[in-house]
Amino acid sequence: MERAAIRTEALTKYYGKNRGIIDVTLRVEEGDFFGFIGPNGAGKSTTIRTLLGLIFATSGKAEVFGKDIVRDKISILADTGYLPGEASFYNNMKVGDMISYASRLRGVDCRAEAETLCRRLELDTSRKIGELSLGNRKKLGIVIALQHRPKLYILDEPTSGLDPLMQQEFFSIMEERNREGATVFLSSHILGEVSRYCRHAAVIREGRLTVCDSVENLAHTGVKYVTLQGVDRTPSFENISDLAQEGNLTRFLYRGDANTLIKELSGYTFSDVAVRDPDLDEVFRHFYEGEEK
Repeated sequence: MERAAIRTEALTKYYGKNRGIIDVTLRVEEGDFFGFIGPNGAGKSTTIRTLLGLIFATSGKAEVFGKDIVRDKISILADTGYLPGEASFYNNMKVGDMISYASRLRGVDCRAEAETLCRRLELDTSRKIGELSLGNRKKLGIVIALQHRPKLYILDEPTSGLDPLMQQEFFSIMEERNREGATVFLSSHILGEVSRYCRHAAVIREGRLTVCDSVENLAHTGVKYVTLQGVDRTPSFENISDLAQEGNLTRFLYRGDANTLIKELSGYTFSDVAVRDPDLDEVFRHFYEGEEK
């Protein structure tokens, strides 16, 4: 049986009366490339910070590699590479000095690995951090999170601020680490990233998980993407979501029996119809935005 890299049971966090996350039950197998999707404010960062012991849960429990997130926090952090959504650094330090400082804090000689990462990400180590653009600050955070080659990578919105070429290089690095056996837990609100690189994914919305499954299964949910041209009125029958109209085109997702769909459409007049399996991004968006509009 595979061992869980991350396991939570009814993990809940409130900030006073304000919702953080509610009853999050999740299992990420060791060696997985796992996507954690949700809009801003959905609870992604709260989940991550709770897992790392940076904030304390209101109720529920969680383990990382079988270790309790509160009792074994120091040991967990030693085996984890964490990239926060917004990393803070000492602006007067040079990039190279910051990388070395982070390495010394861990008690690990990371010079060779840091040099390789900086070269691949095109990060100038001679510049002062205060002079860096948002993208280069993100690169610095990536190098610090990856240079000690941990067993687990927890990455919160890692590609924000990176240009497309650097995003591609970042994912090349992460795929290499994953093939070597590391577990990747990637938080993102960019649906295409998760559908392209992850093997399993969970969607969190308003603090609760709405779906958790393999990306392959999520791509075959029985949902159909329907496009009607010149329809005489707005479709209104059961199992429709994501209804959108653009010019004389009406599009929606349909979840249900195909024969029922044909029967329902027979009550409308239109000039053309197309029914296809949705792209995985569209399936994710269905869960991401909710069942009802």
